[in-house]
Amino acid sequence: MPALKHQQLIVFTRFPEPGKTKTRMIPALGKRGAARLQRQMTEHIMAIAAKLNNCPGLTIEVRHDGGSTRLMQNWLGPEFSYRPQGPGDLGRRMAHAFEETFQRSRAAAVIVGSDIPGISADLIQQAFDALQTNDLVLGPAHDGGYYLIGLKNPVSTEIYTRLFDGINWGTGDVLTQTLQMADKSGLCFSLLKPLADVDRPDDLAIWRDVQRNTDRPSELQKISIIIPALNEAANISQTLSRLNGDNLEVIVVDGGSKDQTAALAGSQGVKVIQSNPGKAIQMNTGAAAAAGDILVFLHADTLLPENFGHKIIAALNQNSVAAGAFRLTIDSTGAGIRFIEHMAYLRSCFWRMPYGDQALFMKKSLFREIGGFPELPIMEDFILVSRLKRRGKIVILPDTVVTSPRRWLNLGLVRTWLINQAIIIAYYLGFPPERLTRWYRREEGKSGH
Repeated sequence: MPALKHQQLIVFTRFPEPGKTKTRMIPALGKRGAARLQRQMTEHIMAIAAKLNNCPGLTIEVRHDGGSTRLMQNWLGPEFSYRPQGPGDLGRRMAHAFEETFQRSRAAAVIVGSDIPGISADLIQQAFDALQTNDLVLGPAHDGGYYLIGLKNPVSTEIYTRLFDGINWGTGDVLTQTLQMADKSGLCFSLLKPLADVDRPDDLAIWRDVQRNTDRPSELQKISIIIPALNEAANISQTLSRLNGDNLEVIVVDGGSKDQTAALAGSQGVKVIQSNPGKAIQMNTGAAAAAGDILVFLHADTLLPENFGHKIIAALNQNSVAAGAFRLTIDSTGAGIRFIEHMAYLRSCFWRMPYGDQALFMKKSLFREIGGFPELPIMEDFILVSRLKRRGKIVILPDTVVTSPRRWLNLGLVRTWLINQAIIIAYYLGFPPERLTRWYRREEGKSGH
């Protein structure tokens, strides 16, 4: 039977504000720890939802409690739509979500929460499949509630509103009462396999088990991190200190440093190889020596976020994704720095053009197919990403890399930004990269450094 068209997945979650989320966990984790758990679990379910993002006819919406749509989008990314849950108890908010969804002519909708770590993309797909022949689908939770509810549009507003009235939310009777109401309303329903939720301190072991299984990259997906370096003794040790984990290879490609860069890198047990200078040449040299299935190109003065391996693998496992990068944070204060970060965010998220300082990642097979970095003295990352965009989607992960402000402070924030924009425009106008390089180096020399 063909799948229903125009389906919608709705994720119910909360903005992770300390003291206002996962309050039952506060005695065990504290306010910040409970908020961190909420953030991690929401990112977990969104990574699962993202695997369905390219299914024909399926849209994904986040219904949030707390925060604002802008905060949610900055956190989870622009590829999803966002709406506040609205007032009332949980039942009223879910009924409102279904009502608004069906008013937009969706054939079926499924709501999931963010506190069921055992849920999977396959299980969500099973829910949509069940709605081809049923009015209602439920995913029973071990505590007597449910972690998923789905409805087909032909169910009348009166009936599906009734499903959420008079339910003792937060008790072990939620599923039983809902099934009784469905039976009285003449709804044909289907049940998925039961799962455990994470709501109280005793449930934390469930989440930790999932973390142990998901934070470890697959044996078939080894990651190689390639760091081009030239006189980076002041930065390389801190950068390397963040890089640990199973199935992880780190390659520092030294371009002829006159300081202790190579020695410091070698003392941390990573692979150090020598190359002719030039970022593109160094990165291609590192990629040729890499044993990993996934390549990450990292600047020597940039720090990756926690659990980056799992997040990179999850992103590249999405359908139609060619490559990705992280959001940019510059390790400095001031309104000018924040402006640069904001412009980088707009460029990355709306034009899908991240730069090399955002830790570009992709599968090694695709990197080889497109010929690697063009061995040019400037704009090698810009050209590479342009080629990748023709092969699939570029994803920007909400986690941030932290990079040194030295490039912007060297020439001045405004001057550096204007020079970068001028170079891009000149490149599109057909100026050869060698000429652009001479111009950039001349402008760089005017700074007196």
